[in-house]
Amino acid sequence: MMTEIIFFDTLRQGLWVALVISIPILTVALLAGVSIGLVQALTSIQEMTLTFVPKLAAIGAVFWFSMNFMTQTLVSFFHERIIPLIIGG
Repeated sequence: MMTEIIFFDTLRQGLWVALVISIPILTVALLAGVSIGLVQALTSIQEMTLTFVPKLAAIGAVFWFSMNFMTQTLVSFFHERIIPLIIGG
């Protein structure tokens, strides 16, 4: 039987895992957006695709390189927390 304490603790850990997994992508998106915005402000070029395409490429590259970390984090969370709850342990 799942009590409220177990439910909220599992929810808290799940939110923490989601935050840890999203940090690399969000950091690169922030840095790319700020740097491209700075270049746009310095050169007075106001092109919408100039911000979108490099940011998308940076996010895609970071996602590709951090995919192993994300997968291992999620698998360990499921093995340590979710699967024992399903089994009943």
